[in-house]
Parts: sequence; structure tokens; C-alpha cells
Amino acid sequence: MKVKIVFAAVMALCLAGFIHPPIAASLPVPNICSRHQGTTSPISMKWLYLATNLLVDANVDSDIQIVTRASHLGYNGVMVADSKFCRWDNLPAHYLENCTRFRSATKALGMKFIATVVPIGYSNDLLSKDVNLAEGLPVIDAPFEATNDGHLVPVSENLIKNGNFESTNGPSPAGWDWVDQPGKICVLEGSDSPEGRACLRMSDISKYDPTNGHARAEETLSLSPFRNYHVSCNVKTLNFETPGNVQIVVLGEDGSALQYSTLPVKSTMPWQPIDVTFNSLSNSKVTFYIGVWGGKGGTIWWDNVKVEPAGLVNMIRRPGAPFKITSLDGKTIYIEDRDFSNAKDPLLGTNPWPGSYDSWHQAPVVDLPSDSRIRPGEIVKVSYYNMATVYDGQVTMCMSEPKTMQLLKWQMDEVRKNLHPDGYMLSYDEIRVGGWDQSCLDSKLTSGEQLAKNARECIQYVKEIDPGKQILVWSDMFDPTHNAQPKGTYYLVKGDGPWDKSWLGLDKDVDVVNWQSNPVKRVTSMEHFAKLGCHQILAGYYDGSPDSIKSWLSDAAKVSGVDGVMYTTWIGNYSDLAAFMKAMQ
Repeated sequence: MKVKIVFAAVMALCLAGFIHPPIAASLPVPNICSRHQGTTSPISMKWLYLATNLLVDANVDSDIQIVTRASHLGYNGVMVADSKFCRWDNLPAHYLENCTRFRSATKALGMKFIATVVPIGYSNDLLSKDVNLAEGLPVIDAPFEATNDGHLVPVSENLIKNGNFESTNGPSPAGWDWVDQPGKICVLEGSDSPEGRACLRMSDISKYDPTNGHARAEETLSLSPFRNYHVSCNVKTLNFETPGNVQIVVLGEDGSALQYSTLPVKSTMPWQPIDVTFNSLSNSKVTFYIGVWGGKGGTIWWDNVKVEPAGLVNMIRRPGAPFKITSLDGKTIYIEDRDFSNAKDPLLGTNPWPGSYDSWHQAPVVDLPSDSRIRPGEIVKVSYYNMATVYDGQVTMCMSEPKTMQLLKWQMDEVRKNLHPDGYMLSYDEIRVGGWDQSCLDSKLTSGEQLAKNARECIQYVKEIDPGKQILVWSDMFDPTHNAQPKGTYYLVKGDGPWDKSWLGLDKDVDVVNWQSNPVKRVTSMEHFAKLGCHQILAGYYDGSPDSIKSWLSDAAKVSGVDGVMYTTWIGNYSDLAAFMKAMQ
């Protein structure tokens, strides 16, 4: 839930048809869990969400002040998220001391303490324990060539026509399908970039397109399915007002986006290299865009645009993500440590620290010993799995790889031992990659069924290690009005309606923190979870108007089992605690 409104304009274009009408409302089924019997107030849980870093002393002091103020206002619980909850074996003793100090403060205030665990969706910190547990996308039979100096490198090709903009077709660049308003918004001019004599300038966007702010160049590319590609270009800006709206968009044949990494563009910067990657998945053609959606004033320049094989960048190695090299005819399967070695990416998930993934870095090469059956100049086929980042480096774990459950249990054990929480938030949230690697396929389950299975296992484990404690989940991945819709694509997850039926992994002992606040969908959403027998806590505010919770609570009065509200801020703004408390009364 860290990224709720990112790429809004472009994704509305790229993923048209993704959002479906609400599912037909189900009749609410009253089901009062024993944990909530005897409640006299319809809203008994009044919580706040606190994302923090308890390693920093000043944060602990500030956090204690926040929960103390909240307690005096009538809040009775805090849900705490700290990335360090995934790194217990790599922390100084001082961290546990700070945790104890903050935990003692919540106890003294009589506030319920909920700890976040099971980071499936935003998994980077737990992946620091094993970076190869990231979800993988398949690369099948990519051509690599043996070099004279004993390496394997991808066969080079650049799919972009006229990426240096030096060939023209009137006011437009030759080779590109079209650009927005050539000669006005998109202008060819001389370049001072390190490469090339020409570039594409985009400026005066809102002047010529005040409604949409579009400034784009498009080219249709023919490529091979299930290959990992590297997009590179040079970008310069001057007083550019909307750097966050600059995108490199790759759309598959069904209109689904294949590239989601955020670009490091600033309002004013000299020529900078920009690099992202994408997996073509099942597509043999893609629509490729560079440009701006929702642009305003200022200027951006583009030059030296290329789309080439990415090689082994971000290759993952684990049992459920096998690596294979065969001869070009497929008859010979080459053997690791005999015909080749060093088939790994040492920078995977380690740049600049363990658990930090980037979309692009220097590609690793496979070594060929002198007696390898792969001879210099020979073309071979390489199959493997690559990791994909979403937005600002978000990576998710593979739920079907057995070691994942071992790590999840380890984390829950450590949180129980070190924090003694009153409840556990299982943080399934915005799981944006999944279903493609061999471990997922071998499970014979859809992504929704995999999620349901993992949720059942984690719920049961909490019940075993800490009986009677409250167990919660975010709503989105279990909600057919949200990310678990029965039809449509969802980011880079395999299948149509991939998270459908995920909610079958929940039982009535699980409380749902519901953040489907859309007035058109939220009643249907709440009724869906009520039918499962789950009690609900409304995750309101989101740094908007505190009064917005009023209409949501009015709708919630129609549904049984909605007995909590949580002040939820993603920017650490607690100035509206009093106003929000007043609004929910």
C-alpha cells in the first residue's frame, strides 16, 4: 500500500479495461467472532497506522509522543510497520532495546500493539535473507554467443529504428509510428548529447495540449516472446514541471503494460542515461512509447533510444527457477561446472544493500572453460528466469518456493519473541508479479489459489505459536472489487483475473483492514468480507480529508461486523488525529 496513486494517467491509458464494475452485492451474513463478543460500541477499535524505523532513537521518542497523544484522544491501538522486523539476525542490540522501550510505552498506555509480518507484495526486506526468492519471469531460448575470450554474451540487436532521431520524415522522426504534434510539442533539433547529432525535444506541452498534456513518441516493435529486454536512452530536462509523469511504456498485444519502473527524471538535469528492462512474456509485438502524460511547462529532450537483449541482468537461481543452456538445435544440454560456470548475477538484490533491487546494472557473463563443448563463435540457447521491479524497486517473493514459508515462519517467530504483539498483520498487499516461474507452475494452482494456500498456512502458524492473538490482513488482495477481480490483467501476474478466489484462504478468525473506500464499491466490498464472517477495520484518511470517514461509516452501518477504524497515513502526518477521531464519532 505504499504506492496508491502512481502512474495514474498513464496506467488509465495502458490498462484500459482493467477496472471492472463492482461484483453484485452479496447479502451480509452476521457472524460475531468470540474475540469481539460483548462489544458495546459499534466502533470498538480506534487505531492508527505507524510506519517507522525503531533503530533511530529520535524516531522512538517521536513515536512515543504520537501514541501518547493518540491515546489521550481516544485511540486504543497502533499498527506498527518497520522494515527491521524482517532483519532480526542482522541488527545491533540497540534495536531490540528501542523496540522494548516503545513496546513498554504502548502497554503503559493500554494500547493494542499490532505488528506487521508476512511481507508478500513488498518483500524486499525479507528477500535480503535470500535474494533469489524473488518472483521470476521466464526467458526461453534466448540466443547467446561464445566469445573468443571464453564468455557467453547475448546476441546483439537493437529493435528501435532511428533511436538517434537523425533520419527525418518532414517534421517527424523517420521510423517512428507517430509523435504528438510534430513541429509544435515534439520537435527535432540538433543535439549536444554525448552521442548523435540530433534529438527529440518536447516542450510547451500544456500550451498545445491543455486538456491531456500529451507529449509522446510511439514505435511498434517486433520481438521474440519470453525474452528480457534492456531499454536505454539519454534524457535532459530544463525547468520541466512534471518529471514524475515521464514514462517509458511498453504495451503487450492485449494492451497490458510490461514495464513499470519509475524513471529517475528531475526537473532540471544535464544529459543522463536512463535504463529499464522488461520481459516480453507471450508477446511477439509490443507498442513502445517514450514521453509524458499530463505534461505542463518546461522542456525535456530524448536521444539515443535503444531496445536490446538484457542478458542475464537480474537472473534468479533457485530450484523453482532453473537455468539451462542447449545447443542451437536443442539436442545437446550443456552441463554446469563442466561446459560453463559462474551462471549467476552477483548484483541481484544487493545494490546498494541486500534486499535492494534495481531494474538495470552491468550484465554478468557466463564463463566457458577451455575444454567446454561450447566453442568460440557458437550460438547457443539460454533459458532462465529474471526478476522484475515495479515502481521504485518493489519486488515480491515467490509464495510457491518452499523456502519462502520457512522464512515467513522465521519472521513470525522473531516478532513474537522480540515484540510480544497483541496481534499480527499479515501484509499481503499489491502483489504485482507472480505465477510464471517453475515453482508456481509446478504447484498446479492459480495465483489466487497460491495466495489462499499461503494465507491459510500463515494464519494457522500464528494460531500455533501465539494462540488467541488477533490476526489481520489488508483487504485488497482478497477483494473481488479491488485486486482480486474475476477478470482482467493485474500488472505482471499470470492469468485472467489472477487473484480470483484468493479469499478462500481466510476464515472468520481473521480481521480485514479494508481500504476499498471507493463510494461505488465499498458496500459490496464490506459485504463480501461480512459474508466470509470476517470482522473489518476501515483504513481511512490516507492524508486526505478527515471528514471522508463519515460517509464510509454511514455505509458501514449497513454491514455487520465493521467494528474498527484506523487512521492511515503514508507520509507520517499525524496532525489530523483529533479531527479524524471527531469525524468517526
